[in-house]
Amino acid sequence: MLKIYFGDMQGAIYNTAVYFKNDYEDEWIVDPFVVEMIKDVDSSDVMYSGVIDSPVLGKIPPVKLSGGVKTLILVKFEPDVVFNASTCGDNCAKWLLKIAESEDRTVNLRHLMDFGDGEFDIEVLNTGTIVHNMKELVETAVSFV
Repeated sequence: MLKIYFGDMQGAIYNTAVYFKNDYEDEWIVDPFVVEMIKDVDSSDVMYSGVIDSPVLGKIPPVKLSGGVKTLILVKFEPDVVFNASTCGDNCAKWLLKIAESEDRTVNLRHLMDFGDGEFDIEVLNTGTIVHNMKELVETAVSFV
């Protein structure tokens, strides 16, 4: 299940770009789930672990991926660390939910992310409430963002 803490959270990694640069591993980039994520969020193709083909930037190293994709990769591969997912756009929301389908993941948000019109299960850690749609999420999170 995806767990979200809204607002300032002690111990959360705020600068995900620096953390990614110093911590990512080459095999993360060629993981089939990550390849699909990079294609969807950044419209880019993984050529191999060190090179991504971006339609905007050309051939780039993984550290030049968008902040959103880097954060998603960290959330996937560093389950015991809480990352600030406010570096992610709404196009990352479905990926946060997918990552948390098989294992609990906790992220910190400083804004209200749009998880779409569908049903989902998200625990808002500020209150301990489990919400199932955007209406419930907005009602629960409004006082924290």
